[in-house]
Parts: sequence; C-alpha cells; structure tokens
Amino acid sequence: MSKIIITCAVTGSIHTPSMSPHLPVTSDEIVEQALAAAEAGASILHLHARDPETGRPSAEEAHFMAFLPRLKQATDAVLNISTGGSAVMTLDQRLAAPKRAEPEMCSLNMGTMNFALYPAADRITEWRHDWEEPFLRNSDDLVFKNTPRDIARILTEMGEERGARFEFECYDVGHLYMLRHFMDRGLVRAPVFIQFVFGVLGGIGADPENLTHMKLIADKLFGADYAFSVLAAGRHQMPFVTMSAAMGGHVRVGLEDSLTIARGQLARSNAEQVAKIRRIVEDLGREPATPAEARAMLDLKGADRTAV
Repeated sequence: MSKIIITCAVTGSIHTPSMSPHLPVTSDEIVEQALAAAEAGASILHLHARDPETGRPSAEEAHFMAFLPRLKQATDAVLNISTGGSAVMTLDQRLAAPKRAEPEMCSLNMGTMNFALYPAADRITEWRHDWEEPFLRNSDDLVFKNTPRDIARILTEMGEERGARFEFECYDVGHLYMLRHFMDRGLVRAPVFIQFVFGVLGGIGADPENLTHMKLIADKLFGADYAFSVLAAGRHQMPFVTMSAAMGGHVRVGLEDSLTIARGQLARSNAEQVAKIRRIVEDLGREPATPAEARAMLDLKGADRTAV
C-alpha cells in the first residue's frame, strides 16, 4: 500500500498547559494549529476541546462548536471527534459534542483500563493552573471506563444512528479481541480502521515486538478487512510511527501524543510533527493520502452529511 493516512491529534486531554507553551488551548489556537497540520499533510484531524480560560480538557458542546464549523469551512481534512474525551468524564459528557456534530469519524476506546499520568507531575516545577497537579497525581487511582455496554452504546448512537465510522483505539491485545466480538455481533462492519496505541501507562508498552505482535493478532482476527495505524506516547512517537509506515500501516502524530520533535526539544506546533513524519514516509517511498483518498479508504460518509 503506497498511500498512507497521516492523522494529527491536535491537543488531546493528557498533556497540561504547564508542560508546553505550544499546546493549543483556545479555539483560535486549535483552529490555527489544525489548519497548519492539514496543510502540512494530515488528512485526518483528531480533535478534543479545552476550556479556553484554564486549558482543562472539556466536553462542553460550546467549546467544540467554537472551532468545528471554522475547521469545516477552511479545510477538507476529515474531522475526527474523540468519544474518549478524558478518563474523568462520564460517557454522557463524552458523547454530547459528537452527537451534536454528527461527524464522519469518531475515536472509540476498546476497553476499560488503568490510565496513569502521574509520573509526568514529577517533571513539572511551575504550574500555570491549580487543576493540573491534582489531575495528574490523582491518576494513580483512575480507571478509564469503557465497558462492553459503553462500547455498544457508542457504536449504536454514533455509528448506526449518525453514520460515523471509527478510529478504534486499541491499547492492548485484548482490545483487538473485543473489537472482533463487536464485529461478530454485527455492530462493526469492514473496513475497520484500528489505531494501535503504545506507551500509555496501563496499556501495552512501546516495545517493537509488541507492534509486530499486535499486527500478527489483528491479521489473524480481521484478515483483509482492516487497516492499522500507530501512535506512541512521548519519546516513542517518531520511532514507532516510522516502524508502522515501514510495515505498510498508517501513522498518527500530534501534540496529544508527544510534546517533542526531537530528544529534549519541544515541538513548536502540530504541523512541525506532521512535516517531519511526512518527510520520513516519503523517504520510505509512500505518498500521503489526500482527505478524499482517506475518505474512500475508510468508507466515510462525507463532510456534507455532518451536522457541523
């Protein structure tokens, strides 16, 4: 497969403003960085919202709608809205904005898991906001709830009722079997787009042999009915997505997943990461897919059928 989908995860809900001055927080910052990432070669924009005053992850519809219509007007990139939100949000909160926007694509976490962020707190000496340190340190007792009932609800309300397709986020091998279970139940149809996630404390580790094993199991479970992409947290980002590209997979970068562009060097923008992985994949002989090509590959309904 020569065409490669580059996804850019623009801001996420893991990193806090004290970690990097370049993390987009306001709607203007999210729009500016998302558009630059699309211009640099990202065909999918994976989107979360934040409170513009505090930078805290937000599920508020108003915060999403402050940037979604502007992005739709300014780019033809696929707008992929998170249904994961943040592990401290309820499922109703996580689904409010996606149900309102009826996007072409959503992310969907395929299992309940520990989601531990607390080691990051020890690397910060000055905090910009009062919420940040407790948010990180209290994650030593945090369970990210994504039960089979939750997954079935998202597949029904976003997929069957609103026509969205999914970025199935699989943080461990068991999540692949859960996805196969929902295919067997008829709630998921091919082609399936699986995002292998590595390096989150609570999920599978960022070891190269884990990537080859995840692909081996996915091949066994889904055959020709799936495509895979890879994201990896922190310093593992570029090595792992490069490995994915070399294996015929797709790639995801962005400040949600890593704040750096090189060892010890903060990325100045999402576009800087997109430009770097684009150079790498082109050197490997692969060509970034356009948004139209990504839509065709993933069987998306089209931006004209969204409610943004």
